[in-house]
Amino acid sequence: MLHVVLFQPEIPPNTGNIIRLCANAGCRLHLIHPLGFELSDARMRRAGLDYHERMTLHEHDSLDAFRAATAPPRLFAFSTRASRFYHEVCWRDRDALLFGPETRGLPDEVLQSIAAPQRLRIPMRPGIRSINLSNSVAIAVYEAWRQNGFSNWPH
Repeated sequence: MLHVVLFQPEIPPNTGNIIRLCANAGCRLHLIHPLGFELSDARMRRAGLDYHERMTLHEHDSLDAFRAATAPPRLFAFSTRASRFYHEVCWRDRDALLFGPETRGLPDEVLQSIAAPQRLRIPMRPGIRSINLSNSVAIAVYEAWRQNGFSNWPH
C-alpha cells in the first residue's frame, strides 16, 4: 500500500478527488497541517462523495510528525523543480509520495530535506506552470500500481 502525503493542501475539491482516488487504489492518505480548509467543507465532501469511509485518512501536525508516525521506507517528493521523472522509480509497497500545496508547491526547506534521487517530476511541455494536484497524484499512484501489476496493496 502506498502513502499519499499532501503537504498543506489548499483547495477542498482537490483533496476530495484524492480521497476518491486513494479509496479506489487502496492508498492511505495523509494530510499535513495547516490545511487551507476545514475537512467538513461541503466542496471537499462533494468531490470525495462517500469514499472517505472506504479509505484511511490521517492528519499530522508536520512532515516530521508524519515521518515519526509512519516511518515510510522511502519518501519521494514531487516538484516541477526536480530533474528525475516519476516513472524511473521502481515503486514498492509502503513508499510515500509527497505533494505540495496547489499555489506554491513544496517549500525549498522541505524539498532540500529529501535526497535528490527521491525528488521527482512529471513531464510537461515547456512554459506550462504545473498540472492540477489531483491529476498529479493520479498519475503517480497509477504508475506505482501499474508497476506492481495492479495488485491489491496490503491493507
